[in-house]
Amino acid sequence: MKDTKAFQNIYQIQETNKTNKYLIGLLFFLVLCLFLPWTQNIQGIGAVTTLKQDERPMQINSPIPGKILKWHVKNGDFIKPGDTILQLAEIKEDYWDPNLVLRAQQSLQAKKEVTQNYQLKINMTQRQLEAIESSQKLKLTQNKIKAEQLQQKLKADQADLVAINNELSLLQDQYNRHKKLFDEGLVSLTKLQETSVKFQNAVAKKTSSENKIAQTNQEILNNEVERNAIVQDFNEKISKTQGEVFQNLGYIGSTNSDIAKLENQVTNYQVRQGLYHIIASQHGQVIQINKSGINEVLKEGENIGMIVPIDVTYAVEFFVKPMDLPLINEGQIVNLVFDGFPAIVFSGWPEASFGIFKSRVFAIESNVEENGMYRIILVEEQNQKKWPRLIRIGLGVKGFALLNDVPIFYEIWRQINGFPPDFFKGYKTDEKLKKTDKK
Repeated sequence: MKDTKAFQNIYQIQETNKTNKYLIGLLFFLVLCLFLPWTQNIQGIGAVTTLKQDERPMQINSPIPGKILKWHVKNGDFIKPGDTILQLAEIKEDYWDPNLVLRAQQSLQAKKEVTQNYQLKINMTQRQLEAIESSQKLKLTQNKIKAEQLQQKLKADQADLVAINNELSLLQDQYNRHKKLFDEGLVSLTKLQETSVKFQNAVAKKTSSENKIAQTNQEILNNEVERNAIVQDFNEKISKTQGEVFQNLGYIGSTNSDIAKLENQVTNYQVRQGLYHIIASQHGQVIQINKSGINEVLKEGENIGMIVPIDVTYAVEFFVKPMDLPLINEGQIVNLVFDGFPAIVFSGWPEASFGIFKSRVFAIESNVEENGMYRIILVEEQNQKKWPRLIRIGLGVKGFALLNDVPIFYEIWRQINGFPPDFFKGYKTDEKLKKTDKK
């Protein structure tokens, strides 16, 4: 009997066990949790960068080969546009002459004077050409006048010939009638001889008139030949003078080419002298100077250090898997957690998270990166909590692109089956963002 009581005391079989109730309550609570809303999201990593290309770290390169003459900055110095970073000295013997630019300018001026002289010679040759053309015109005018005079003389000689022919015809008729009368004994021999003499004189006049016409025609031909000779002679003079003009123009063209080369050379010398001082182009901090000392030789384009800009517009390059890319849209909200800044993150409940910062999808690149992922550019969401001021380029970032709200049991089922998130269109509304910020 005593053993039975001891047994009951040890196992406390008389007391009520509440474990089942706790288990049932816990199970009921878990079932209720399965119906709580869960925000689907796409997770990825990225890094802080800048939105503008000219705000990213830039290399300091040597524009020309040279040796370091003097340093004006050191690692960690802050510079502004126009500050001198270092001074170089020339190492190429072609540029050792300190008066190199002056001598090049003197050569350029000499070439320009040669061009002016050629131009003056062209002007004189053109005036000479005008004089030759005027003389040719005068000679041709004189020849034309002479030709007109010869034509008038020819017409007069032809008219005389016509009159002589008429007189000759009349005298021949008279001679024939007197000879007939003389044969009949009606006219004396003296009368016949007088008529014969007149007739012979008329024949002589005709011959003389014909000779004058032939001589005039010959003079006309000679005048035409003279005209052709004048034209040919003056054409030769004009061609020779024009050849001198074109030759001088050719010299001017060649000299202008030399002038252009010399002007280019002078400009190059002037620009090169301006490159002996490497000047800062923007506000920033000088880092990673990899050259030291004086008289160290630099190659053309050699890297000297870097300048990290100060005033920049930060952005985040965010990488997502190819299967998640269709779920990302421009303007979509992405929650960010910056490395080194404390945060408590509930990926499915962004409203309950702490230390996260809002961003918006600015651009989606259509080309896959070497890591097999797509790059997305995120910018700071306006009217939201500002990004930390202490972030720097290259700082690591973890992001959560917010998608649809679904029950927890659906999300668990999706994860177990390996299904992708629901196809997403649009992004979180501004009202929900404001509600999140208030919380």
